[in-house]
This record gives sequence, structure tokens and C-alpha cells, in this order.
Amino acid sequence: MNQNKPEWTELDLRAVAYARALAMDSVQKVGNGHPGTAMALAPVAYALFHKHMVHDPSDPQWLGRDRFILSCGHSSITLYTQLFFSGYGLEMKDLQAFRTWGSLTPGHPEYGHTAGVETTTGPLGQGIANGVGMAMAARFERGLLDPKTPVGESIFDHNIWVICSDGDLEEGVSAEASSLAGTQALGSLNVIYDDNRISIEGDTHVAFTEDVSARYRAYGWHVIEVATASDGNVDHLALDMAIIAAKAELARPTLIRLKTVIAWPAPKAQGTSKSHGSALGDTEISETKKLLGLNPEEHFAMPEEILAHVRKVKDRGISAHTLWNERFEVWKASNPAQAKLLERLAIRALPQGWDSSLPSFEVGASVSTRKASGDVIQALATSLPEFWGGSADLAESNNTTIEGGGSFLPASSAMKGANPYGRIIHFGIRENAMGSILNGITLHGLTRVFAGTFLVFSDYMRPAVRLAALMGLGTTFVWSHDSIGVGEDGPTHQPIEHFAALRAIPGLAVIRPADGNEVAAAWKEIITRDQPCALLLSRQNLSVLDGSQSHGKTGVSQGAYILKEGSQKTPQAILIATGSEVELAVSAAKILEEEGISTRVVSAPCLEWFQEQSPEYRESVLPKAVPTKVSIEVGIAQGWREYVGDNGASISLERFGASASASILFREFGFTPEAVVAKVKEILP
Repeated sequence: MNQNKPEWTELDLRAVAYARALAMDSVQKVGNGHPGTAMALAPVAYALFHKHMVHDPSDPQWLGRDRFILSCGHSSITLYTQLFFSGYGLEMKDLQAFRTWGSLTPGHPEYGHTAGVETTTGPLGQGIANGVGMAMAARFERGLLDPKTPVGESIFDHNIWVICSDGDLEEGVSAEASSLAGTQALGSLNVIYDDNRISIEGDTHVAFTEDVSARYRAYGWHVIEVATASDGNVDHLALDMAIIAAKAELARPTLIRLKTVIAWPAPKAQGTSKSHGSALGDTEISETKKLLGLNPEEHFAMPEEILAHVRKVKDRGISAHTLWNERFEVWKASNPAQAKLLERLAIRALPQGWDSSLPSFEVGASVSTRKASGDVIQALATSLPEFWGGSADLAESNNTTIEGGGSFLPASSAMKGANPYGRIIHFGIRENAMGSILNGITLHGLTRVFAGTFLVFSDYMRPAVRLAALMGLGTTFVWSHDSIGVGEDGPTHQPIEHFAALRAIPGLAVIRPADGNEVAAAWKEIITRDQPCALLLSRQNLSVLDGSQSHGKTGVSQGAYILKEGSQKTPQAILIATGSEVELAVSAAKILEEEGISTRVVSAPCLEWFQEQSPEYRESVLPKAVPTKVSIEVGIAQGWREYVGDNGASISLERFGASASASILFREFGFTPEAVVAKVKEILP
């Protein structure tokens, strides 16, 4: 599997020919897909899976495996064919069901759906950024488990392989991620760029003329260029030598720029944009099969001798895994503490008492929730060595620095505090890539990662956040400066629609704590749940509320809870608020109670967690018998009608903010106790 001398037998070449035919047949059967790229990439994927990658199809989660990412996910049949060849569980019937309901071979690869798929790809550029995250995670994990062994000699050293397209490199997220990869000197990262110069609109030079090789050299990458053979096919031996050179480069990430001809060797379709996203048609497929030396009358063909040949990779995988296990046992005997740590990390378990040092905040104290979160992060870092993270150049504002954790930078870095195994990630001003890199780190498997920026810039991160939710990854997004409380920075930095926009993402928990105690409870729940979470935090100081220290400990985990009960068993009005507006609700409730209106205050830090609770619990917090419900949140009201009902009301902000102090903005936009009281009286029966 990890050969020193490249060798392509006749059986190898025939296997590649059948892989090309399967790409054509699969797309033709369903009537849609992307055959051209898969035809061109067939020898590339074959070389990786059958000659160079370390992997064991009998154990897709083997810790010692290389990782493979098909960043150009539209060419999913490229990956599915190799998973079929290698024996990951896909069979011919699955290729025949390509892109159909309920199949294991959906239009784009989906993590957790098909064995052997390491990440969900499709939105171009995301896969490259995921690969950067995986390479960063591999180094950090090595630091936890085997830091003293020379680079390249540890059982935990492995390669990250990415195949990408022109489209991936046109997307800005890949530029951000690749730039950081160069700074981080990620020698385990290897990207094969399928330079076929074709996209849906034709020749990519209508929009993409830069010197990609020069660009990546400027990033600090090792760049290898591989031309096509004289007939337009991939030069197998040159490709092999490039892959071997990439594996030997330990100090820099590698870009293999591979010239290919899309849809090769189709007589009419090769080199055309039509072959990118359309079935080739029966006639063109027939003629192409003839050129490949295959029977044009056969569809989804796979001779037994070819299948037996390609499935030998399973034996090689088991052999490599067995040898790795022997080295692993030696490592365990020499590193008992690290072995015990790995045992815990592998199942994502938490150590006993991990939450015992979480801070508690005194009622009446004044602290921003971003500062409270920073305090919690320090506490978590003491008990969870796998916990690390950083910021998009906003660590001091986000409070996302693990004090004394060291800057995650390569040993070659001249920066003060550089530590190849440091716990502080400096993403730079790259929010887009930051989110995708976080996902790659989480996908790699052993650690728990977080990173922060301002909430308004979650817009830059939305594709990655959506994919984290789609994959169900335990990635934590920390977003501070969560309202017009940002103040003088003005409307460009004041999130208005962002609460609703993030809550619209299925599977994402959006958490907006009211004070320091809710922050501590929220972080505990985030770590326990290990699911996609967004933590929204205030810039301005907030009062620590009476009741949050006790009720909040369990109430936050339930998403919403009764912070202050009214003077009557059944209140006349219920105020529902999140974040900084909970304090406002408490003040308004006090006035209402003084005026004889029994008022309950409900803190609702996470509506998604509240929706998970039993109908009985939700009814106990927000009873239908109380029609006067008012939500209070400094953002658009979208989504709140479900909670306030037809007779309720929302105190919201339906316009962009302004530049002024936080206190003035809250007053001018109607977020005052008096305004809340007036609204309650207006709708009170």
C-alpha cells in the first residue's frame, strides 16, 4: 500500500478503465451527475487508494489511517467507485442507485452516511479547509500523545489527502485556509489540484487566469506540477512520483498541480463543459468504451478478476493495520498515561470531575458574558487537555485565549510563544476558513475545539456552520458583541437578523446566556452534549441575576426556565427574554408587580433545547392559559410568534442599528422597562 517504487500492471490499467466506465454508466442511468471529472480523476483516485494511502477498508475509523477528502464533491462517483473497489461496503447495486432516494451514494458525499466518507463536501472550497483543519488536529493530537518522537516516525503521523478542482481554488475559503496552512507548515497536508480548465460556463480562463502554482508557492507550499501524457491521459508514473515526493515533504504542505483532460477519452465530450455536469449519452458512452478496450454492450460491468485484484487492498490494509497495532502496543507500554488519555479521547468521554472548577458568579455582580465565558474557558482547559481554540484575530475581545496555552505554530516559526502543540489557534482575519477548519479539526476525532469572532461576522461563517449542523459535529462557535450593545461601532457591527438566521439552521443550538452563571451552565451543556453549538455573548456588562445561580444550573440545559415567578400561582403576564434583555425583563416585572400585575420572567437561553423538552415541561413554563406573553430580544421578531402566541407581542428591532453608546441605543430603540410595561398593559385582557 505504501510502495516505494511505482508500478502499474495491466490489471491496474484495466481497473481504471472500468472505473471510467462506471462513472459514465452511473450518471447515464440516473440521468444527471458529473461524469467528466470522474473519468479524468479515475487514475488519480485509484493511485491513492490502491498504491499510496494508508487505510484499512475493514475498519474505516482506524486511528492510524490517512484521511481522504474529495473537495470537488460533485464528482462523488470518483470516491464511491474507489470505496466499491476497496471493499468499504459499497457494492455494484449502490453504484446503480447513484443519486437516488435512500441510496448510500447520494449526489455529494455525506459524512456519517457512507463508510469511508470523511467529510460532507459539495460547497466548493470547504473540503480544502476541512483538510487544513484535519492536518492541524493531527499535529495537536500528536502533541497530546507522542510529542517527543521525531516528525514522521510516530505511529500517530499520517497524511491528509485532498482532491480539488478549479472551482475549489476560485472560492475564497480555500485561499484563506491555504494561506494559514502555509503559515502552519502543515507537512501532512497534500492537495491534488485537478487542473482541467473546464467549468460549467466553459474555459475557466473567462474568470480564472492567475498562476496557481506561484500563488501556492507564495503561501509557503511545496508545489509539484504534473503534465498529461502525450495522448491526454494522466501520466501514471509521473503522478506516482509526485505523490511519493509529497509524502517525503514533512515541513510544508504540498500542492500537486495535475493537468487533466475532462471526460478523457470520450471522442466528442472530452475537454468540453457539457461533460462536466451532464450524462454523455448512449452513443458517446459506447464509443468511449471501445476506446477503453471495453465491451460497449455491457453496463456496470466488473469482471471477477478485476474485482479480485482491486479488493486486494483490503488484505494490504489489514496487514498495515496489524503492523501498526504492534507498534501501538509498544507505545502503550512506554506511555501509560498517554494511552489512558487516548482511551478516553477515542470515545469522547469526559474525565471524572471535569466540571468541578467551573466558576460561579455572585448575584449583583456586573460582568459581560464574554468575560464570563473567558473565565469558564480557563477552567475547562485545566481539566480537558483536548480542549483548544482561538479566534479570528479577536481573542482579547472574544475572551477566547487559553492563558499559558502557547500559540499553535510550527517549530520553525519565529514568533514568540510558538509551540507546535500549543492550545491557542491564531486564525487571523479569516472567519470563512476558520469555521471550516474548526469542522476539520472536529472531524479528525479526538479533540474539542472552539473559536470566536463578533456575531455580525457569523455571516462569513454560515456555510461552515450549516455543514457542522448537517454533519452533527461537536464544533463550538463563540460569537461575542451580540447586539446593539456594541454601541459606537455602529450598524455594520450590530447584529439584528442574526439570531433568527442562525436559529433557522436545523440542528444548531443557538445559546444566548443572560449572565455569568448561565454562561457557565451553557458551557457545561455544550461540552456534555458534544453537538453543534453557537454561543452568543455580550460586549457590555450584565448584572448577575438572582435565581440564575440555582435555577439556571438545570434551567439552561432545558433551554428555558422560570427565572422569576409572579406573585400569583398563575401569572397574568409572562415576559420571555434572552441574553442582555433578561435583566430588562426582570426590571419590567418588578414594576408590573408593584402595579398589581402578576408577572413571570422566563429566561430562554436556547430555544432549540427548549423544543427538545416534554410538552408538559414546556407547558409548565409557558402555559397556554396565560395569553399575555411578551418576548424581548434586540433583534428581529421572526420566530417568536410560536412562543408568544396570537395574543402576545414581541419587543424587537426591525431595522439596523446606529452609532451611539449602548445605553442610548437601548433607550432610543425602545428597550426599556417602561416600554415593556407599556406593551404588557396594551395587550393585557
